Amino acid sequence: MIPRLSGWLCHSLPQTSELCLRPAFRPFSSTSSALAGAKGHTPKKQRPRYRDPYANKHAEARRAANIARQIVLRKERAAALGDPIRGIPTPFLESFDTALPLPATPSAAELDLSPESASDRNTPSSTPDPAARASPHPKSETLARPDPEPPLLNHFLTPPDLAAALTTSHALTQPLESAIADPSLLSRAHSAHAAAHTNAAEALSRILSLANASSRARTQANTQRCIATFGRHATDAFLRPRPLTTYELDPDVVTDTKTPRAGKDTGSSEVQIAILTAKIRVLADRWEGAEKNDKVNKRNLRLLLHRRQKLLRYMERKERGGERWRHLVGMLGLTEATWKGQIAVEDGERVGGGVVRV
Repeated sequence: MIPRLSGWLCHSLPQTSELCLRPAFRPFSSTSSALAGAKGHTPKKQRPRYRDPYANKHAEARRAANIARQIVLRKERAAALGDPIRGIPTPFLESFDTALPLPATPSAAELDLSPESASDRNTPSSTPDPAARASPHPKSETLARPDPEPPLLNHFLTPPDLAAALTTSHALTQPLESAIADPSLLSRAHSAHAAAHTNAAEALSRILSLANASSRARTQANTQRCIATFGRHATDAFLRPRPLTTYELDPDVVTDTKTPRAGKDTGSSEVQIAILTAKIRVLADRWEGAEKNDKVNKRNLRLLLHRRQKLLRYMERKERGGERWRHLVGMLGLTEATWKGQIAVEDGERVGGGVVRV
């Protein structure tokens, strides 16, 4: 075997020596040996495929038409879903701004009830037994129209309370006839007392009027109105309950009896949805007005919208399009945008900055 010599020893030997079988220094290059000596080498670009200019124009036109159609469909879809914050304006919804009762009772169109259901409700039932609820569409014996809303005053008072208080104060502040012997002085005292009582009644009516109340007082009054309008202690008289499920119709299934309600209904889904709608309207007015940069207000608005969305989804699933559901949606003007899709509160110039992402 030929011994391996170092580089310095190879240089020291003559060039004709056959012992140095490899070069002392190995050249290094990143390019191949074929292209190492070429100057200015660049990779060859792939030649673009030829396409007819007429076909190019047609493709661009189709692409532009598709984009325009997508924009139109997106706007139509958003218009069909509605505004997730405002909804559709209704008389009851607009009355939240003043907290004043409606002048008349809701009509059949406002309740959004079909003529078939109205005729069924007006028809007396031949089976007044409670077991008649087992049918898919029970008929109530009588359908009582909702009573008009009682007028409300500030500080949780009502007009009868104010009238009783004025009557009592008028009787307590009358001048004593036994203390005034002169008839002319007694007549003057009665006249002054009547004028003072009139001024006091006018002052109390202005103080207790909701038109001069604060936003908090109007919200409290709207809460009472929602309980009186959508509470089941009042709606059970003219709205039928939801149809029973197959599980509930099974005679072998023993269902627990519900505890009777004590007082007014304040915790049902429709009452909570109505109260949240009143609060959402107040926050939306502030967010779209002078307080558009209030981030805390915007966050509270988003929380209320999502809380109402959860309750609406639950009620839609439970009621299955019953009269309670149609009564709630018709009175409050709620659209599908309030319970479908993702609600995003975004800043915008238009009224109702809510955006629904499906």
